[in-house]
Amino acid sequence: MNRKSLFGSILLSSFLYATATMAQPAIAADAVLEGKIEAQMAKMSLKDKLGQMVELDLRGIMTTDAKGKFIIDQHKLDSLLVNFRVGSFLNTPGPTGVPAAEWGGYIEQLQRASIKHLGIPTVFGVDENHGVTYTTDGTLMPQNINVAATFNRDIARRAAEVTAYETRACSVPWTYSPTMDLSRDARWPRCWENFGEDCLVNAEMGKAMTLGFQGSDPNHIGQKNVAVSLKHFLGYGVPVTGKDRTPSIISIQDLKEKHFAPYKACVEAGALTIMVNSGSVNYVPMHANKEILTGWLKEGLNWDGMLITDWADVNNLFGREKVAANKKDALELAINAGIDMIMEPYDCSVVPLMEELVAEGRIPQSRIDDACRRILRLKYRLDLFDHPYQKLKDYPEFASAEHKAVSYQGALESIVLLKNEDVLPIAKGKKILVTGPNANSLRTLNGGWSYTWQGNGTDEILAKLAEDTANRKAKDGGPFIKPNTIYEA
Repeated sequence: MNRKSLFGSILLSSFLYATATMAQPAIAADAVLEGKIEAQMAKMSLKDKLGQMVELDLRGIMTTDAKGKFIIDQHKLDSLLVNFRVGSFLNTPGPTGVPAAEWGGYIEQLQRASIKHLGIPTVFGVDENHGVTYTTDGTLMPQNINVAATFNRDIARRAAEVTAYETRACSVPWTYSPTMDLSRDARWPRCWENFGEDCLVNAEMGKAMTLGFQGSDPNHIGQKNVAVSLKHFLGYGVPVTGKDRTPSIISIQDLKEKHFAPYKACVEAGALTIMVNSGSVNYVPMHANKEILTGWLKEGLNWDGMLITDWADVNNLFGREKVAANKKDALELAINAGIDMIMEPYDCSVVPLMEELVAEGRIPQSRIDDACRRILRLKYRLDLFDHPYQKLKDYPEFASAEHKAVSYQGALESIVLLKNEDVLPIAKGKKILVTGPNANSLRTLNGGWSYTWQGNGTDEILAKLAEDTANRKAKDGGPFIKPNTIYEA
């Protein structure tokens, strides 16, 4: 064979291999499920489809009753669903987490209203970054940096399984976790949230957690599982300044081989959704980066999952990055780049703005249909049409001793002994004083996402919870235990 023929054969083989690789979907399609999606799409107007692409903060429809308890304002909820066809909600009802029973009540109310007005269930999301971080009577897990320090895939998977079980017990079907950013700069303030600097460790732990959260069949998520949202795609953890949500400069080789690889591993394990980087990479805002969002991810991996923005990040395209003149232009950039759902916490104006963009031909109808299909696919995969909410009584292992043991084992295996100056092993019967401002601080010991965003105010919350519990025990004849007190073990 001459050189020209050989070169031609290599090119043909490469093309056939690439075509075969592209034809292999990251998640195998389910014909029955896809048929349901198409049947639902046929019933929907343009406004119905656009509303599905919007996610609002639950706090925007909350009020308080006579006792000061947070309750959903039914009139506001009905108005949002009727006028804007909103397809998703997120976050806590107030500044902190709430007990599981309260979660169930909120989600049931949301689902009943959504099904009544839209015929489509809402999909509710919460940041469950280390256990049920917004449920005050659930099980907290070690932070992901601790999970990585165990080098134990079973710990990662089991922690995610427990978290999924307790999250679904609260009727929440979707978590913005695990965090897949490579933390390669100690200045970055979210190093504790992911699995460290190594792409292989991130890939293996992320894969284990994806399977733990979702189970082994991404087309049929069980009632003890939840959908994941990998975050923050892509290159989020190495900002030039070290500050959160700011620009990164990364070589294309590093971006593909190191930062993209863990996401690829999780997508191939069945990850259903991904949240996008709030900043820019190599001077291109990720929310407007069609090459990476659509080219590398959706088309390159043949992935039929859903892309969601981070908190109000479409606004950054005109307010901070200055690549769009206004919100309408920013929506055009983001949606055409591949964004499917817009986390727009309090502003419903995105729906009429998107209507205008479609009418003007600036966003193709086909792109809207694609986004809506991906959102409906998530809802069908979660079985929300048949099981829109759950009952806490059907989850007897919620906050069980077995679940706490999983958390304890993860924490235990994550401890690394760097130096021992004749302190260990500790002699039996020896007393140890643990003192100082951080000795009994939930925020310091457990980190961010512990009942509040970044753990703000959690020490005060914990003290109040402990005092309330102690007072109830004292009233019932049990011992009174004061919070924030050191006791002899």
